[in-house]
Amino acid sequence: MIFIGNGIFPFLTDHMMELLVIERSLIQSLRDYITAQKQCIDRFNSVVEACENASGDFPEDLEKHISNPFTAYKLVRRLRLEWNMVDQVTKTCSSYIADFLANVSLVSQRLPSEKDMDGVALGLLRLQDIYRQLQIITVDVSGQVNVTPLDPDESFHVAMVALQNHKFQYALLWLQETFRQLEDGIPALVTRREVLTYLGPLAFQMGNLPLALELTQQLQELDPSCRQTMVHLAYYRTLRESIRCGSQTQTPSLPSDAPVNILTLIKPASETYESLCRGEGIKMTPRRQRTLRCRYSTGRGNPRLIYAPIKEEQEWDHPLIIRYHDLVSEKEIETIKHLSRSKLDRAKVSDHVTGERFSAETRVAKSAWLADEDNPVISRVTQRMADLTGLDMEAAEMLQVANYGIGGQYEPHFDNKMSDVAVGGSTVFPDIGAALRPYKGSAVLWYNLLQNGEEDARTLHAACPVFVGNKLVANKWVRAHGQEFRRRCSLSQMD
Repeated sequence: MIFIGNGIFPFLTDHMMELLVIERSLIQSLRDYITAQKQCIDRFNSVVEACENASGDFPEDLEKHISNPFTAYKLVRRLRLEWNMVDQVTKTCSSYIADFLANVSLVSQRLPSEKDMDGVALGLLRLQDIYRQLQIITVDVSGQVNVTPLDPDESFHVAMVALQNHKFQYALLWLQETFRQLEDGIPALVTRREVLTYLGPLAFQMGNLPLALELTQQLQELDPSCRQTMVHLAYYRTLRESIRCGSQTQTPSLPSDAPVNILTLIKPASETYESLCRGEGIKMTPRRQRTLRCRYSTGRGNPRLIYAPIKEEQEWDHPLIIRYHDLVSEKEIETIKHLSRSKLDRAKVSDHVTGERFSAETRVAKSAWLADEDNPVISRVTQRMADLTGLDMEAAEMLQVANYGIGGQYEPHFDNKMSDVAVGGSTVFPDIGAALRPYKGSAVLWYNLLQNGEEDARTLHAACPVFVGNKLVANKWVRAHGQEFRRRCSLSQMD
């Protein structure tokens, strides 16, 4: 695995950084348009004043006035000249409008859609799911950490996305955050009534009857005529009295218009890979750590590495995971990033039965494929990998570059090839309790197959979501076929 980026970039992805530039350009375009329109108004005012001065006072005897041939000539000539001025100013102003509208039409094709906005909100929820945060923490270039809370309308939108994606515990949190801000008087388009319509039933379904009752009472005060609110309030009060009297042997059924019971749909509180992403549950003990070694590697005497050996570090013992430091230069990193930007598309996973590739929430990223023929840098990196590993790169796939945006992740999976080469980003191994931190310019190598050809179950791994930063990784898979004389086979069940 080769790391060519450390993920410590601004919170936005490359595409979102482009959107910032587009926004600034659009604002400037609007200012230019306003300036041009003001100039047009000034020109039209000048034309009107010129026409009024030229026409003079309106004659009392219109027929006598116009019957004079000199007067008729002057009128015709004046109207022609006046119309030419109006026509010229109109065409000039129309060209400003046409240019502006054409620019807006072009820019609008690159602006985020409703689906894009929901996707970013889902990314925030995914970060909460992994890192257990209510608010997203951002880090500025000076390294200072600051909290950037969303406003009520933004919080409400995230809550609605959470509901749509069955992330009910986070929907409740974001609705409560929205309601708190509205109570504090923060201006917003969303109303307390809208928030309470969702918040009361959701609080009840999450098991908080007192809160549900209190919120539903507030909703009735805002809208006393709502029948659904009256039904819910009566139900909550009946249930409360039953609990107080101790006479309840069975919880009464909810009204038919109440939300579905969500308690059975909530995701378990913890998963191994998510814990590893938070830095919890790593199984590397001090005793095991002392057995790991660092050395300068020549790739078993490869001529190209004799006078320029690579720094090699053992990251894990079983299975063996090796890191090569300073393998890719800063200039090579920038070249790979530049080559991949125009080719990035939504990464997909394969159906193991049909072989069909499709987008899935288990893998949230954009990817691009780079061939050795695309640029000498790609071929040099491939050759460097061959020199270090001793593997035949004729059996390798193209270099895959992936960009993980806000909340981007790749849940636990096996690679169906022999080795995985990645660029940047955290990679965790839930089965063995390992977590690999990214170091810019370094490379990490492991084998997904045992030497007997069987899949090594210990190499189940996952890419953690990006909490702060723009994670850029690159993968290189080398097929096992063609490596028979480079990585010897074994009949052992453990090799």
